[in-house]
Amino acid sequence: MIRVQNTSYAVSGTTILSDINLEITQGVVTALVGPNGAGKSTLLSLIARINKAQSGQITVDDLTIGDCDDRDLALRLSILTQDNTMGARLTVRDLVSFGRYPHHRGRATADDLATIETAIDRFDLTELADRYLDDLSGGQKQRAFIAMTFAQNTDYILLDEPLNNLDIAASRHLMPLLHDLCADQGKTIIVVLHDLNYAARYADQLVMMRDGQVVAQGTPKEVLTAQNVSDVFQTEADVRIIDGRPMVIV
Repeated sequence: MIRVQNTSYAVSGTTILSDINLEITQGVVTALVGPNGAGKSTLLSLIARINKAQSGQITVDDLTIGDCDDRDLALRLSILTQDNTMGARLTVRDLVSFGRYPHHRGRATADDLATIETAIDRFDLTELADRYLDDLSGGQKQRAFIAMTFAQNTDYILLDEPLNNLDIAASRHLMPLLHDLCADQGKTIIVVLHDLNYAARYADQLVMMRDGQVVAQGTPKEVLTAQNVSDVFQTEADVRIIDGRPMVIV
């Protein structure tokens, strides 16, 4: 389980996160939702130790972030950030292979190679596996980076706006896949989403944030109320329940 306790973060005197207390349910998809500047991406970066929390404590199972070994954390938790830059002359297979480095440390085994090919296939990249990244569309590159993250094969997967650059078909393929990985393999996935209806349809739990604080946490039906959407996003919305899930209509 991931626990965030009394955690705050500021940049140049500006508070980004304020006294966050949060427990992420294990084995499900949890979506972080909220307007720009709510602190969603910063929270992911603190959990993954990309940035250092300035107060409080974050734990991933028995690992305390900031005290544990980098490799121990990399074997337990993977993250896809929004800022993905790699050498243009890498192939898709080269990129996906990087996800296995925490495991083999430069000496890939047959199991590592098989895991890489599985990730390539799972994200429909087989025909693109030997193409260079600079020859791909934005959506194809995004799928390759997601495949790299999944090739790391960690219990916890953090995805910061993974639907960026993906068209409708690719988005509708990815989100059920995330849910299936939790159901079938026991993965715990935390994903930052801007589309509230994707979050409502495919996430098991929602964490709604505003101004660096958690406003609501629970099932999509509990969190995505018309009042919460109005208060957090400062816009009126009609929320209807369709097939047991809320749908936000603006």
